[in-house]
Amino acid sequence: MTITAEDIRRQVKEKNVTFLRLMFTDIMGIMKNVEIPATDEQLDKVLSNKAMFDGSSIEGFVRINESDMYLYPDLDTWIVFPWGDENGAVAGLICDIYTAEGEPFAGDPRGNLKKALAHMEKVGYKSFNLGPEPEFFLFKMNEKDMPTLEVNDHGGYFDLAPTDLADNTRREIVNVLTKMGFEVEASHHEVAVGQHEIDFKYADVLKACDNIQIFKLVVKTIAREHGLHATFMAKPKFGINGSGMHCNMSLFDQDNKNAFFDPNDPRGMQLSQDAYYFLGGLMQHAYNYTAIMNPTVNSYKRLVPGYEAPVYVAWAGRNRSPLIRVPASRGQGTRLELRSVDPTANPYLALAVLLEAGLDGIEQKIEAPEPIEANIYTMTVEERQAAGIVDLPSTLHNALKALQADEVVRRALGEHIFINFVEAKRIEWASYATFVSQWEIDNYLQNY
Repeated sequence: MTITAEDIRRQVKEKNVTFLRLMFTDIMGIMKNVEIPATDEQLDKVLSNKAMFDGSSIEGFVRINESDMYLYPDLDTWIVFPWGDENGAVAGLICDIYTAEGEPFAGDPRGNLKKALAHMEKVGYKSFNLGPEPEFFLFKMNEKDMPTLEVNDHGGYFDLAPTDLADNTRREIVNVLTKMGFEVEASHHEVAVGQHEIDFKYADVLKACDNIQIFKLVVKTIAREHGLHATFMAKPKFGINGSGMHCNMSLFDQDNKNAFFDPNDPRGMQLSQDAYYFLGGLMQHAYNYTAIMNPTVNSYKRLVPGYEAPVYVAWAGRNRSPLIRVPASRGQGTRLELRSVDPTANPYLALAVLLEAGLDGIEQKIEAPEPIEANIYTMTVEERQAAGIVDLPSTLHNALKALQADEVVRRALGEHIFINFVEAKRIEWASYATFVSQWEIDNYLQNY
């Protein structure tokens, strides 16, 4: 559905919208916003792409001497948040970022994804669909209204009340998302205590990434109303599963048919040759793009054996231990599921990189290796080496080194985003590397 400027002006009046959030995402994946009163004068400015902000205040954007930037709203992202007060409702628009000269800003993650989509169209495809599965934890707040690490339930996978004490919170999140136009497919307790998942329907990748950002905002907002703190941190607690964001991906051709499906596949998987090439590209670049899929120091506490997170670069059909899985659905539902991504990833950057890696596989005709249907977690090091299986990077430091060596991934990010991302993450790693943890105190202080 296409939304026009007149539709927006009408809804502002009908729904008593008094404030408008102009939202965008920085390089680190954090949603930012400029909030303005929804007066006729300010609306005219927004809808004519004349709303400005100071880009020098946003990490990784621009220097102070080139700070003026413009917010170009995507009108199709118009939403009225189903919360507010007696002063009126709040609405939002997701924006692309432009320079003072009227050019798309090279450091805008959303605009960068659009560049990858333009490349996809040149290769001959119509759309790239994404079905994300972001997981999150709910923790209690203390008397000072600060988050703790105390979970509010001790439920497990698919448990229900009274074991799952967060079902009302999840239910309200689902209701709010539905009112905002999301097609929620499922909601359930995840494996770890205090961990949850809400799945919403796949969409074209740009809208799906927008949905991820809005989803995070809604989850955090509703959790807070219930006296809880929602976090998408990859591994907030030792000894339990971390949170992932599996990405289900598929390419569609000009006839709107799934380009990954071929019922006559001689290998029996009902995958097209392009699907195998796309898979080959994902596999070849997997080690090098891990820093984008898992961008925090903490991300690598999740990527360890024993907690269901993928650790090894391999693929399979039914097997859930490799990095990439091919779910059973076929026809229009044929897709590749990358299981390493965690919800701290910037979705726009992650999917631009995955799309370009897959397109590189198609353009260079990179053959996918043989699938691994055995449980990789039980294989010895020698067995994995014999099968050509390599480990994912074990730290952010190693992942950053690998990232810098891959020209395809670097081009997918663009030079501005690449340089600023690497610089910020090097600083993050340096800060972590010099920090003395409680584990070190407990293990070394008395013994040495």
